[in-house]
Amino acid sequence: MASGNSRGITTNQEGVHEKLDELVKRYKSSENQRPIGEHTQLAFNEATEWLDGFTGDIILDSCCGVGESTANIAKANPDCRVIGLDKSAQRVDKHQHYSAGQDNYRVIRADVNDFWRLVHRANWKVSQHCLFYPNPYPKKTQVQKRWHGSAAMADLMAITSNIEVRSNWLVYLMEFAQAATHYGLVTNLAEITSDNAMTPFERKYRASGQHCWSLNCYSEEADGGA
Repeated sequence: MASGNSRGITTNQEGVHEKLDELVKRYKSSENQRPIGEHTQLAFNEATEWLDGFTGDIILDSCCGVGESTANIAKANPDCRVIGLDKSAQRVDKHQHYSAGQDNYRVIRADVNDFWRLVHRANWKVSQHCLFYPNPYPKKTQVQKRWHGSAAMADLMAITSNIEVRSNWLVYLMEFAQAATHYGLVTNLAEITSDNAMTPFERKYRASGQHCWSLNCYSEEADGGA
């Protein structure tokens, strides 16, 4: 019996949006000219200072909320530096409750779209990018607010070819997978069955009887050329 009370996704869109490919191609061939926000530039500078010339692998955890996932990722990857990003000061300020005591990660308030552009420009060595339960913007008219249907997709894809996206809306992941193929990535989609939730959202959704899925995107070279 479900023990949670989280509502499922309500949408007027059936299947992958018919304009998705058009949007992905448009943004793939254009350059984002939007100015970088000052607070995100400062956050990036602080993150760079914290890395202090670190030459190992960096993992990004975008829209990390309270940062529970960031702490989990850092614990599982002690030799990496992990950076959790969220635009909400209120959520970031709650992270202390989820802190696991590791010193190999930071949770930072920043606009992820701007932060991705700065990471791309600086050519950080990002080994993995985690995007867990992004806002799905489920209305059909909101497709360009979804990362894969927006200008942010080009920078997102340029950071690393190893990306994991989780969602409780299967269509979102189907769209992301289709968009990723435009950048030469292969994808693998599977339902999440582990009892170890990565985020509070994942715990809440599954407790409410909802299905959650994980989409892994990677290059064919990373998969051994299969």
